[in-house]
Amino acid sequence: MHRSAPRLSRILACAAVPVMLVVAGCSSDSGDKKESGSSESSVSPSASKKAEPTVEPAKFAALPDPCKSITKKTVTSLVPSAKSKNGTAAKSSDITSRAGCSWNGLDDNGVKGSQYRWLDVGFTRFESDQALGSGAKRAQQDFAKQVDKAKATEGAKKVVETPAAGIGDQASTIAYDLSKTGEDFKYVTVVTRTENVVITLTYNGAGYAGAKTPSAGDIMKGAEKAAREAVAAVAAGTDSGDKSGSATPDEKATDKADDPKSSDGKTDDDQSDDTKKSTDKKKTSAHKSSVRTAG
Repeated sequence: MHRSAPRLSRILACAAVPVMLVVAGCSSDSGDKKESGSSESSVSPSASKKAEPTVEPAKFAALPDPCKSITKKTVTSLVPSAKSKNGTAAKSSDITSRAGCSWNGLDDNGVKGSQYRWLDVGFTRFESDQALGSGAKRAQQDFAKQVDKAKATEGAKKVVETPAAGIGDQASTIAYDLSKTGEDFKYVTVVTRTENVVITLTYNGAGYAGAKTPSAGDIMKGAEKAAREAVAAVAAGTDSGDKSGSATPDEKATDKADDPKSSDGKTDDDQSDDTKKSTDKKKTSAHKSSVRTAG
């Protein structure tokens, strides 16, 4: 009986050890879960705040009418005998993103030969896209592509690229010679970007029937002038002039002052006396217009 008592104590003591360990283990697991839970709760709010950065919205949401982006006064100057002063619009499935217009004509000077001119302007607008970037950034990429494309014109000779200042946010002129229809043409392409819009304008000319080839300087000057007007038209959100194509009130005043048909400076009696003459002039003008149209 005395020996069994100590043995029983040892057995009970040993049995108590696993219980303590189990309790300690449970207590430790409980603590780990709490710490893990608290860690997750502290990270989640900060992670939810890290949203993807939004791209800058595109500045221009539309394009101007391409056939009105260059004033009629400039068109008349650059393409003296244009088949259509209103231009020929390029086909487009979405004129808010892509649009263009062109003018061409042959100024026949009889035995002195003829001068041919061609002017073309194209607009491409880019929207901001979360995956592709801002409209301005996408336009910068297209600007580089259009410059490379102009420089790689098939058959082009003496290609010279020059940065152009004061035309949009960035601009380059690409001048080159090109022979076609048996004549030597002078070409200038102006590629310019204004915010999220890329403008590609090409102006070229040649002399026919013994007429002199236009100078590279004149073609360059004309192309840059037209490109500036196209950029201004984008900035204005409409065409660059009024319905008649005049760019500014100052130009209207200048045109009126230079117009020999202007009645400025005449008295009421003078204007009354000229009524019949004016009517005759209009009839003559209409006849000439119909002849040109038929041709």
